[in-house]
Amino acid sequence: MESGLKTERTKPSLKDYAEIVGPCVIDELRFIAGRLKGKSIQHVSSLSSSSEAAETLNRIVPLFKDTGLDASWDIIDVDSEFSEVTEKFHNALCGREQDLTDSDFESYIQASEHNIRKIKLRGDTIFIHDHQPLALIGKRKGLASKWVWRCHMDVSSPDERVWEFLSTFIEGYNAAVFSSPKFTKALNIPQFLVCPAIDPLSDKNRPLSVSEIDNVLYKYGIEKSKPIICQISRYDYLKDPVGVIETFKLVRKHVDCQLVLAGAKSTDDPETDRVLSEVKRSARSTPDVHILLLEEHSDIEINALQRASTVIVQKSIKEGFALTVTEALWKEKAVVASAVGGIPLQIKHKYSGLLCHSIEAAAMQLRQLLNNPEYAKKLGANGKIHVMKNFLLTRLMREHMLVALALEREGDIINL
Repeated sequence: MESGLKTERTKPSLKDYAEIVGPCVIDELRFIAGRLKGKSIQHVSSLSSSSEAAETLNRIVPLFKDTGLDASWDIIDVDSEFSEVTEKFHNALCGREQDLTDSDFESYIQASEHNIRKIKLRGDTIFIHDHQPLALIGKRKGLASKWVWRCHMDVSSPDERVWEFLSTFIEGYNAAVFSSPKFTKALNIPQFLVCPAIDPLSDKNRPLSVSEIDNVLYKYGIEKSKPIICQISRYDYLKDPVGVIETFKLVRKHVDCQLVLAGAKSTDDPETDRVLSEVKRSARSTPDVHILLLEEHSDIEINALQRASTVIVQKSIKEGFALTVTEALWKEKAVVASAVGGIPLQIKHKYSGLLCHSIEAAAMQLRQLLNNPEYAKKLGANGKIHVMKNFLLTRLMREHMLVALALEREGDIINL
């Protein structure tokens, strides 16, 4: 059982954020934390990296501690069989048809029983992230703690067999937290809306020097002088990397540019190699396509690729919240993205980016931005303001603490 945190070289401190969000925001966080004095908050997830939950928890738990809160983060045991099953569940929850057998459900239960026996739960409020550790609710009996299921996915149209199976666990929680009103299902427990957020001081989002950016471009043979279209995503069918290549082929007929597809290999996604092979096959006869398989913890490289890009694309078929879009907007980049998942919460069409519904529309919008840099610059500037107001880590901290406070004081009205 893995316990504790894997943090970056420099642990963040709340005072470091005051210059970005203002001292009043920091004072408010400390005030709310004071209302939770003596209470502990424990987070549990399935990965220590390579997921939205892990990336957020790596940054937010030390900041909770900086407020004086007793905060912790634990990781369940995960083997290859459990990873394959939970990846099937993930796809099924997102509405993709899966070949599920009775043994898959039995494997999930067996792995969950192992983790129930092994993990130590000690929080007054326990946040369980996504479906992998969901069945830990079986350990609740005899504990006075409040349990929160934090769902990072869009489960509005799931495979009903998987949803029926998992909902028997979900209904045992005190509350569920979703990233968008569109992501939810009817439940017999309270639901909270808490959008994800990025850390502006992390390696993935902090300012970079010109030399840092140039070194990454040189490493991957990317021309600095030619416009760059970039999508940062894991190699997953739902991210539609093959569709991005088809979009690029249409754009390149009119604009001399290059495409960068970059993503790390997720440790719990057995489909990565298969998708990557299809991507390479699709791009085989097309020049100026850079297909990059990044190592884990390549945050500075991702940051550099985004900052070097002329336009960012996120042509997903289905999405969670899509923090890659948030990151791009924070860097004042014009973004063309599918109108799915949490993306429309971030992009107001023609104000903070451009939304699309097809390969042809995405190609047209990319051409528009490449041919009109002033318009692209305006969209990027508006996008950064929107992220500043709504999607930074300090806002997420506030809402996490308010959820815990609301459950501690059930019956009180607390405005999130």
